[in-house]
Amino acid sequence: MDATKRDVILAALQNIVGERHVLTDPALFAGALVEPRGLYHGRALALVRPGSTKEVAGVASFCNEARIGMTPQGGNTGLVGGQTPDLSGDEVIVSTQRLRTIRDVDLDGDVMICEAGVKLADAQAAALAADRLFPLALASEGTCTVGGNISTNAGGVNVIAYGNTCDLVTGVEAVLADGRIVNALSKLRKDNTGYDVKSLFIGAEGTLGIVTAASLRLFANPRAQATAFVGLKSPEDALRLLRMARDRLGAAITSFELIGHNAYDIALRHGGARAPLQGAHDWYILIEVSSQAPSGLDEAFAGALEAALDKGVIEDASIAASLEQRAAFWQLRECLSEAQSKEGASIKHDVSVEVGRVPALIREATPAVEAFAPGARVVAFGHLGDGNIHFNVSQPIGGDGQAFLDRWDAMNEIVHGIVARLGGSYSAEHGIGQLKRGLLARWKDPVSLAVMRQIKAALDPNGVMNPGKVL
Repeated sequence: MDATKRDVILAALQNIVGERHVLTDPALFAGALVEPRGLYHGRALALVRPGSTKEVAGVASFCNEARIGMTPQGGNTGLVGGQTPDLSGDEVIVSTQRLRTIRDVDLDGDVMICEAGVKLADAQAAALAADRLFPLALASEGTCTVGGNISTNAGGVNVIAYGNTCDLVTGVEAVLADGRIVNALSKLRKDNTGYDVKSLFIGAEGTLGIVTAASLRLFANPRAQATAFVGLKSPEDALRLLRMARDRLGAAITSFELIGHNAYDIALRHGGARAPLQGAHDWYILIEVSSQAPSGLDEAFAGALEAALDKGVIEDASIAASLEQRAAFWQLRECLSEAQSKEGASIKHDVSVEVGRVPALIREATPAVEAFAPGARVVAFGHLGDGNIHFNVSQPIGGDGQAFLDRWDAMNEIVHGIVARLGGSYSAEHGIGQLKRGLLARWKDPVSLAVMRQIKAALDPNGVMNPGKVL
């Protein structure tokens, strides 16, 4: 892009959002040009920080007319490169981080309206201040934003009880590529008036428009909670424990996290976590239950674990006796991704299968990976309660990290092939972004893919919304 055109574009953007909110020195927004794992690096003409939906609309309208690509970005915590611009240097990053207002907390409707740049942790805190629960919970909740959560249809540790982000959204406000504002910011639980427009933007990764606000479902704040760390022999036993827990505790189960022994050991070495159990086990479960009843949960929870122990389903269990101990249990789970990075190179798979097929996935994929890359270590963990397993593989100890990463595609072929045979998904909760575009083209139902492309063409005919992502 020549200097004259560049100056005209920057002047127009400054006129919309203010000069101080158009950053042009890459040193000032270097962190926005790379995704957390360093897999994707980009360049940008500028980082633009609109402070209102009207300003977002102004930026979009101008960029669409000038055929300038826009990369929406919230907390920059995505793991598939969906928030990273390309290398041309001709796109602008549209940051939502100034859109930080919590517009409304409606206790009668149990709905909260948050702007896109509100951090997830702040949304959770606002709900708690009103004695309500917003149940979306992620390890990155101190950094990720509501808009990013919606754009990626974030999952997390409470899906077993409350569902994905799509299940927590009653409405959205979004800006289309041409600057028109979609006002589908409804609090209504029932609104059967044609196509569900809000759902177009959930999981679309900013390719159809920029989410600027959302109506989010709230729930009653639990009056009792209990958490346990369990040791057991196998994923099959973990599944048996889940069945027993459901029989005894029903909807009280809010988290059911599976952790393999390699992941557990890495967390103890590098994650600042303490061992919850005295002995070593092949597999572990972190289970949490919640109830609106102020009493009775502890007894029911302990009874369920005792029954599992008596039947030989589990080998050991420790129930958190304090908030501090509960936090220590969760620290072990939440530190896993960062702790694994200290073990060298890793190839990660965010996959899902039917809950009952999780043991088969692990049973088939583990020896296949170990045979393909001798010495490689399977670091499997994730949300057994909803079938989403992070089937990660760390390089052999002392091996060549780059040589290991060079086999990324070949290892993916093995793991994703097994997932496909089991009827699963190669992207459970992280999205498509740049990383999985080829997988989408290969594995997505052709008619569904054609529908996606038609929607994209209709809403973004000039291809300026997050170009190069998803499709």
